[in-house]
Amino acid sequence: MILERSARNPILTRASIPDCPPEIIDASAVFNPGAIKLGEEYWLLLRVQTRGRQTHLMRACSRDGERFEVLPELIRPRGLERVRGRLHHLYDPRLSWLEGQIYAVVALDVDAGCRVGLLRGADLASFELLAVISDADARNAVLFPQRVGGRYLRLDRPHRGAASVGVGSGDEIWLSESDDLLHWRPVQRVLEGRWHYWDERIGPGPPPIRTREGWLCIYHGVAHHLSAAHIYQAGVFLLDLEDPAQLLARGRDNILEPREPYEMVGQVPNVVFPSGVIVEKSDGGGFARPESLVRIYYGAADSSVALATTTIAALLDAARR
Repeated sequence: MILERSARNPILTRASIPDCPPEIIDASAVFNPGAIKLGEEYWLLLRVQTRGRQTHLMRACSRDGERFEVLPELIRPRGLERVRGRLHHLYDPRLSWLEGQIYAVVALDVDAGCRVGLLRGADLASFELLAVISDADARNAVLFPQRVGGRYLRLDRPHRGAASVGVGSGDEIWLSESDDLLHWRPVQRVLEGRWHYWDERIGPGPPPIRTREGWLCIYHGVAHHLSAAHIYQAGVFLLDLEDPAQLLARGRDNILEPREPYEMVGQVPNVVFPSGVIVEKSDGGGFARPESLVRIYYGAADSSVALATTTIAALLDAARR
């Protein structure tokens, strides 16, 4: 078994969310968190959904990475007037620590579809929208935690398959680059869906992890079943350290699939959606140690937050199977 679920799962549910009137009273769901460790504290940036299906960001803090307390306040990013058109939802934050700042890459639902937004903050309490960093329909973007070859890099998922109602989807993960974090250009596709198997539709998960063997990346894959619920699972792949456009390895099998009741029953059944990762130990060069504990935080059935743990070595091994 590559991942071990926490015995406390789900670690956060709708009952964990304090009321924040008038916006949040008796929340409907909490899921798809970004994760970061600051000093000795573990933090999650949560997607919280109201009974009116509105979306808000809230923070949760922990001393052990497993028992979290949700703070009774909403995170209200500044600068949202920079979004062109009506903004309906801001959600699914992916957190990266980059050059002394916290960045959150978020999805923005607007009338024209879904766009990618970049937030920056000195801490998790105060964010500002720097820019909308996708012109076309896109979602599930994550920043690399450092520059590579002087460039900022991200993984993203263009929406090639448009939906008749709502946002579209995609079956490719692309590498994009930037000189200033504001203006981005595509480099090339690094991964595509494998039709007829577990990862037909795909998208990036948490930010890439820097190891001495390459950039270790966790992603989600969706298996489509005719006249049945789609199944969201998690997998892993490895990109070259100096040239992340080059795919070195990709796991044949998923590393996590819906098996527990809280993953199989909820707003969207049969979903595990990895969105946050914390690596406990790095070496003197800033590379994740092979023996390091890895905490993967994921949304379960679009209703709750769950935790699974593993090691860097186990993930690297899974990528090469």
